[in-house]
Amino acid sequence: MKQLMTGNEAIALGAWEAGVHVVAAYPGTPSTEVTENAAKYAEIYAEWAPNEKVAMEVAIGAAVSGGRAMACMKHVGVNVAMDPLMTVAFSGIKGGLVLLTADDPGMHSSQNEQDNRRIGRFAKIPVLEPSDSSECREFIKAAFDISEAFDTPVMLRLTTRVAHSQSLLEKGFREEREIPPYERDPQKYVMAPANARPRHIIAEERLLKLKAMSDESPLNRAEIHDTAIGVICSGIVYQYVKEALPEASVLKIGLSNPLPEKMIRSFADSVRELYVIEELDDVMEEQIRAMGIDAKGKELFSYVGEIFPETIREVLLGEKTASPYRYDKDLVVRPPVLCAGCPHRGTFHVLKKAKVNVIGDIGCYTLGAMPPLAAVDTTICMGAGIGMTLGMEKVHGKDFSKKTVAVIGDSTFMHSGITGLVDVFYNKGCTTTIILDNHITAMTGHQQNPLTGYTVKGEPTNKVDLEALVRGIGIERVRVVDPFDVKGFSKILKEELAAEEPSVIIARRPCELLLKGEKDNYYIEAERCLRCGKCLKIGCPAIEKTSSKVPIIHGDQCVGCGLCQNVCGNDGVIRKEGE
Repeated sequence: MKQLMTGNEAIALGAWEAGVHVVAAYPGTPSTEVTENAAKYAEIYAEWAPNEKVAMEVAIGAAVSGGRAMACMKHVGVNVAMDPLMTVAFSGIKGGLVLLTADDPGMHSSQNEQDNRRIGRFAKIPVLEPSDSSECREFIKAAFDISEAFDTPVMLRLTTRVAHSQSLLEKGFREEREIPPYERDPQKYVMAPANARPRHIIAEERLLKLKAMSDESPLNRAEIHDTAIGVICSGIVYQYVKEALPEASVLKIGLSNPLPEKMIRSFADSVRELYVIEELDDVMEEQIRAMGIDAKGKELFSYVGEIFPETIREVLLGEKTASPYRYDKDLVVRPPVLCAGCPHRGTFHVLKKAKVNVIGDIGCYTLGAMPPLAAVDTTICMGAGIGMTLGMEKVHGKDFSKKTVAVIGDSTFMHSGITGLVDVFYNKGCTTTIILDNHITAMTGHQQNPLTGYTVKGEPTNKVDLEALVRGIGIERVRVVDPFDVKGFSKILKEELAAEEPSVIIARRPCELLLKGEKDNYYIEAERCLRCGKCLKIGCPAIEKTSSKVPIIHGDQCVGCGLCQNVCGNDGVIRKEGE
């Protein structure tokens, strides 16, 4: 029976059908659902690793020992995983090894735009780019076959539109693969200089063989129609080109590294005008021009954001079409906001009130930078906040630390915050770090992590003791506080900022979306309201400003967290007992 599947679901299905044994990942949109769906198959061991580097290393270990393995992450996660990736590209593997990267053109849920085809080229490994769910399923199988045939890791590159769009698929059968006995081969896998030098030669020779294979691969295909216009494209752009230019000739690139040079030359000779259309970087265009082939590309299409069918028609045909994503009437702007009842709101209210510098990190709590909280100064990458705060202290002196905090989530702390805290302790910093422990990896959809006590399959497992971990580093000042206890939190913050040594405050309260059951709501008593606006300053989406200056709390959105009552200056917020 056929069913609609997203690209992410199709990759998990294809991996299962390909006989994959291990899937390791760190959650990150738009890749998260690959691992969540892989975990549903009993034959696949799936895990959330503490970060992408560890996920890559787990997958490498499985592949070196003869199993088929996949590491999954979003585009910026590959930056974290590059250390093992660049070396295993030399050493090679035994079982198939696939690195799934989900790039995010348009930055729907990311801090940057990054074209990881360049990383595939940098690592000298094959890069495959499916354009729909059906190809996701088939390309992941091809990726494992190529990996084993050429003794190399393979990158499978998605973009957000491919990862989340749907196609009809029918579940097939799993290819059961017997795992061979482990065999030692230190000359291949011990990457000391004496062994690594000949492996580099092998990697270059392998790349030449892959180039020859690319010209014959069914992953690349020419569709010859009207030869007035010829387009070379890959991934989701192929779907857009077919929609915008149904009569044009198209060279669809499925294996984008290495490119099929002979096929490209033949295609270029068969059309009058050649275009290379690709989102983000000119990865293919740059190589095609280097072949001496005249092609148009980035002088017409942007390096920034997504490309749509309307863009292609306007650029190539001069047909200006209204975007399907525009509406006749202006819609009310809805900026991103912390959920009603989010515990991070209490933390940022306290920090804003204390007028401290807040060096932030990646997570839901990045929204603390949005008005009216407007409390976060910086967000760079996972785990950066702690090290950045130490760097600021070393420039401005210890007094700077008495008005500055690093803020990081519980999952992000496990990902890459631990080493930053070690640095603070080792190099005699006075940084106050606030770990926002909401019991889950919330931003990407409530995935488990080493602090929750459950695996990706929902099985109970060992739970890291956060306080013991922090104290084990050497931090003696460790405080735990409820972020909705505004007075208590403010008192503790003041004490820790004044300390002449590093300290950690754990702001602990579950993500509101984890909590179930009926709760009492709150309302504002007009006679008691001072019209001071304090309740509005916490930025709760359940509280609305009115013309009478007496705010309204909408009962259908209020979750009964009580933060508004805690910040009210005159007992104007009243609990409405549940009926």
